[in-house]
Amino acid sequence: MNLPNRITVARIALIPVIMVFLQVKTFPVIHLSDFTITYNQILATFVFIIAASTDGLDGYIARKRKLVTNLGKLLDPLADKLLVTAVLVYLVELGKIDAWIVIVIIGREFAVTGLRQIALLEGIVMAASKLGKWKTGIQITAIIALLLNNFPFNFIDIRFDLISSWAAVIITVYSGVDYFVKNKHVINFSD
Repeated sequence: MNLPNRITVARIALIPVIMVFLQVKTFPVIHLSDFTITYNQILATFVFIIAASTDGLDGYIARKRKLVTNLGKLLDPLADKLLVTAVLVYLVELGKIDAWIVIVIIGREFAVTGLRQIALLEGIVMAASKLGKWKTGIQITAIIALLLNNFPFNFIDIRFDLISSWAAVIITVYSGVDYFVKNKHVINFSD
C-alpha cells in the first residue's frame, strides 16, 4: 500500500477517536459570556480537522508522486463519506443539526456510491469530481461550525453554523445530480 493510501486509511482510523471524544462527558466546560463548549468538543474538533485535512494531503501526494491508484480512487471518497457521516449522525443525536439534512446528505452519498458500483461493474472507476471535493469541503466547514457551537460567529450574531449547513445541503444535492447527469451513460435503463 502506497503512502497516499496509508494516509487515507489513517483518516478512517481517526473516526473512532473523534467519536470517543464526542461521547466523553467528563471533561470540564469552558464558559465565555453566552458561549459554552466542552473540552471534549474542542478535542473532537481538533482530531476531525486533522482527519479532514488528510484528504487534501493524500490527493496531493498521489498526484505529485504519480501514485494515483484505483484503490485510492475508491478508498478516498469512502473515507470522506465515513468521516462526514459518523460525525453528522452524532450531531443529530446532540440536536445540533436537523435529521432531514443528514438524511439528504447520506442519501446522496448512497446514490453516488451506487452509481460508482455500477460503473465499476462496467470496468469504469469514477474518481471524485471537483464539485464533489467542494461538497466535502463545505460539509466539513459546516461540521466544524456545529462542533464548536458556532464559535466565533456567535459573538457577532451570525449563524454561520446554519448558513454552512444549508450551503452543504445545496451543494450536496447539486453535486449528486451533476454526477448522475455526467455519468448517465453508465446506467443502462433497458436492463
